[in-house]
Amino acid sequence: MQTNHISRENILAVSRELLCQQGWQGLQIRAVATQCKVAVGSIYNYFSSKTELVAATIESVWQEIFRDEKCKPCNTIEYVVWLFSCLEKGACRYPGFFSLHAMGFLEVEKQEGQKRMYATWQHIKEGLHCVMRQDTDIAESAFDETFTVEDCADILFAQMLAALIQQKYDTAAVQEMIRRCLYQK
Repeated sequence: MQTNHISRENILAVSRELLCQQGWQGLQIRAVATQCKVAVGSIYNYFSSKTELVAATIESVWQEIFRDEKCKPCNTIEYVVWLFSCLEKGACRYPGFFSLHAMGFLEVEKQEGQKRMYATWQHIKEGLHCVMRQDTDIAESAFDETFTVEDCADILFAQMLAALIQQKYDTAAVQEMIRRCLYQK
């Protein structure tokens, strides 16, 4: 086999492509090596195990889904619409990635993959916190000690997760909820 120069990023790009084309069952060390045109051992120079490769691939998929830097949302509604748009594009590119069934690989891989997925989710929530704190259209009375920005972000994030599970990315109801509950009359 001809040896090519590869990198971690190249391996992850190939892994994402295999995931797109073949689903989780296609994400095998041998298949990645074949696609990269390198020996199997070369993959292990970058990833110590299949578990590490799968976890890194999950993380890179989430990063790719939210990489769209064209949108710089300036208010809560725009940010939520942008999030839903990213998720919808991600669901098209990676069919089954968001379903609970897709996370049904080995328990160890599942734990590591979930850990990286949860880190991405926390980043999304922090983005929501930041946008809501800077959104000058939100009524001053919208938040208090019993209903905080973080509480609201949790609700909006739960709506996002529901959209993922149901594969319904219509934001109209969420936009209306934000307008009615948060924005000044």
